[in-house]
Amino acid sequence: MELGSALQFLDSKSILVTGATGFLAKIFVEKILRVQPNVKKFYLLLRAADHKSAIHRLHNEIIGKDLFKVLKEKYGKNFSSFISEKITLIPGDISHEDLGVEDSNLVQEMCREVDVVVNLAATTNFDERYDVALGLNTLGAKFVLNFAKKCVKLKVLVHVSTAYVSGERSGLILENSYNMGETLNGVSGLDINIEKKVVEEKLDELRSQGASEKEITQAMKDLGIERARMYGWPNAYVFTKAMGEMLVGYMKGNMPTVIIRPTIITSTYKEPFPGWAEGVRTIDSLAVGYAKGKLTFFLGDLESIVDVIPADMVVNAMIVAMVAHASCQPSETIYQVGSSVRNPMRYYNLQDYGFRYFSKKPWINKDGKPVIVGKVKVMNSMDSFHRYMAIRYLLLLKGLELANTAFCQFFQGVHSDLNRKINFVMRLVDIYRPYLFFKAIFDDINTEKLRMAARSSMAEKDMFYFDPKCLDWDDYFMNIHIPGVVKYICK
Repeated sequence: MELGSALQFLDSKSILVTGATGFLAKIFVEKILRVQPNVKKFYLLLRAADHKSAIHRLHNEIIGKDLFKVLKEKYGKNFSSFISEKITLIPGDISHEDLGVEDSNLVQEMCREVDVVVNLAATTNFDERYDVALGLNTLGAKFVLNFAKKCVKLKVLVHVSTAYVSGERSGLILENSYNMGETLNGVSGLDINIEKKVVEEKLDELRSQGASEKEITQAMKDLGIERARMYGWPNAYVFTKAMGEMLVGYMKGNMPTVIIRPTIITSTYKEPFPGWAEGVRTIDSLAVGYAKGKLTFFLGDLESIVDVIPADMVVNAMIVAMVAHASCQPSETIYQVGSSVRNPMRYYNLQDYGFRYFSKKPWINKDGKPVIVGKVKVMNSMDSFHRYMAIRYLLLLKGLELANTAFCQFFQGVHSDLNRKINFVMRLVDIYRPYLFFKAIFDDINTEKLRMAARSSMAEKDMFYFDPKCLDWDDYFMNIHIPGVVKYICK
């Protein structure tokens, strides 16, 4: 695999990016604008009612972020004109034909001009409404692919999925594709058209019953978990992403296609600067809860590998894969981008980093006092968690129930509040349980071949680094990632 020059490939190219306000999308766009200013055009698809709303989102959610400060320093007063020249905003929605773009002239322009399509639009909420997740993660993948087929100059489609489409399988997870209708538990009958019909019928039923929007939302969340678990996936997010992959593989025809499966994406390692983070992700919510003194115990296997990868490495892998497969023979290659094989880290490492960091630099609470952290209680099985909940909360709940009856519902508010909180915690644990006791590692043979090709034949191999072996986890978490997350939360 001869790669040549990535910068030469990007020169004068037009790239359509869906989900443009997302974390990875912003880093992808910034990287290319910074290293190859001669890229012809970015068409950024984002959800907006009209062009004015799209401009507002561009400034507030994309170029207004710290992420773009290096570019702003580079261009100074010319930054706005540079952005105007290089970026065309596309108000749209990937869950519709033609990506929901109403301006027919824009549709025709993209079909004429676009060289590369990068699909980053998704909902990553583990507890998402099933209709929303199916629309974006599954049907959205189909609509993006259909649109890519109309682009006469198209060189490659890059579809970003997740490594966790593997569900709860253990052992070595290979970079294999899913056949249409394939399930994780061997149950037959998975049909995406039927899933769409199930959603439509459930919504019709709920509306005919006069259900409130809150009730509809909860029912659709429950339906997502029910349908996912019927076929062996733990939640609607990974289930709908797996079905999205199925559609891409089944419908791509002879289009060069790349599927990127990142693991848990963390803050930037080096570029455009270390530690840029946005949003509090799964492992970050644990760290923040611990720093604030709100995490009194940890549920999970501390020996389990937690597979994390910095965002700039994921973006670099996307760009190198894009260059490698552009205008190749018809193919679909899956790249799992993570660290569990090459440079594994475990939950006990995370626990150690959190304790050391917040012992030295404690969180300051609302009263201006430092929060003193200590070692948290670890429950290494669901049985120990259920015993803890029964002793700590469920007995109290039962006591309140009896007192409530004896005192004519006097404690009803306290009882309802505690019951709601317990149900919320139990649901969260149910959703995240597979990842707290995760027993798999993600093979990256394809990704390693790509790295080797970049090292041997790419002119800018140091510019597009994505080898997790170069990461010193202690240094990364203590000096880059945790400070980056704290900065994001405190700003």
